[in-house]
Amino acid sequence: MRERDRREIIRDEPLMHAPIRRALAAGPLTVPEIAERLGRTPEEVLLWVMGMRRYRQLVEVPDSGDDGYFRYALAATDEEVLA
Repeated sequence: MRERDRREIIRDEPLMHAPIRRALAAGPLTVPEIAERLGRTPEEVLLWVMGMRRYRQLVEVPDSGDDGYFRYALAATDEEVLA
């Protein structure tokens, strides 16, 4: 498998929001766990997760696991906060 250009990976970010959201629907996961579920590289997933985190679509879970990786979860939507 060829290494993808970073610009190409970043261009895919909007297309990857839904698959990442589905992967996180059952609970928090690390970047390597998300990558495994999506069949993508951790390097690609890291860029997408950081983009989603920047725009507050994902949040870091306060306690990271023993593996040293942060876990990420879906951020609360406005409707959930107001409920």
